[in-house]
Amino acid sequence: MSEKKQVHVMRQAIRWGDMDAFGHVNNTVYFRYMESGRIAFLEQAAGDLDIQGQGPVIVTAHCSFIKQLKYPGEIEIRTFAGPAGRSSFDVTHEIRMVNADGRADVVAAEGGGKVVWIDFAAEKSVPLPARLREILPPG
Repeated sequence: MSEKKQVHVMRQAIRWGDMDAFGHVNNTVYFRYMESGRIAFLEQAAGDLDIQGQGPVIVTAHCSFIKQLKYPGEIEIRTFAGPAGRSSFDVTHEIRMVNADGRADVVAAEGGGKVVWIDFAAEKSVPLPARLREILPPG
């Protein structure tokens, strides 16, 4: 089994608008939370993303919902990356509830996907940037 490495951690508030009619965070919003963690990691690792040149796309996405999240609250998004392929790598996330003590011990959801680096104009995969490859765990 491939080694995964924690590459980024961030916190954000649960917004009122994240909730649905049932009074909990809507399932689609969890994918936005994971996207926020993934993009923050990629910008930190590879620099500003330029949609006119090369950059990341997600080709698969999944999420397991473990506990409900509700407003008001805060979450911590932990991002993990797998080894680099030529143009892709797997990314996973843990969305954790932050308690009153500021600890994020309870996992509310786990998910992830596959990131592929592409040339946007050519619509073809290209090798991962060296700067990003250096951060990913060895294969």
